[in-house]
Amino acid sequence: MRTCRSSLMSALGLALALTAGTVVAEEAAKAPSKEVVEQAVKKELSKWAVVGQQQMIYLTEHAIDQYEPELLDDQPDLPAAWMLMKDGKTIKRINIDDQAGEAPATVRLLMYRAALKSIARQREISAGAILYTGKVKEGSDERALVVEYEHRLGISANKVIPFEVKGGKVLYGEPVTEDKPFQLFYDSKEDAAAQNAKNAK
Repeated sequence: MRTCRSSLMSALGLALALTAGTVVAEEAAKAPSKEVVEQAVKKELSKWAVVGQQQMIYLTEHAIDQYEPELLDDQPDLPAAWMLMKDGKTIKRINIDDQAGEAPATVRLLMYRAALKSIARQREISAGAILYTGKVKEGSDERALVVEYEHRLGISANKVIPFEVKGGKVLYGEPVTEDKPFQLFYDSKEDAAAQNAKNAK
């Protein structure tokens, strides 16, 4: 009787051990490999990159439309700024006239950057854009509209668009876009990449 009971216990123990081993093996098979995880993160990041680009296009087109009257009048073109709220749809113009007073364009530009940075670091917006005009190159009369923009998803660039006013209309040339250092949402490109990787997980 003892031998039979002992054999039964051994068989039961062996069955449990085999079952546990199977469960562990199945769980290990279900666990994603490092490569799978990296691919998933890259896919998620690329999805957000597209969203960021679409939102930047939406914001800059709106800002340029709103800024165009500045290019058409006879007054000096002062910088102006817009922000895209967290909902990804609402765009608001920033007004610093009360604080800036008669400040020159260069000072206003610094004030807009500071205002946008303060709001961006509080995670209140998704993107910001500052528009101002300048010369295409030193010693040239050709003017350009500069769109300085940044998105919380790791986009930071300047778009320089040559333009001229003819017959009461603004005619734009071919834009040139170049990366710029992060100023609003992050302190560096590395900070932006780290935050985006964290958000994608």
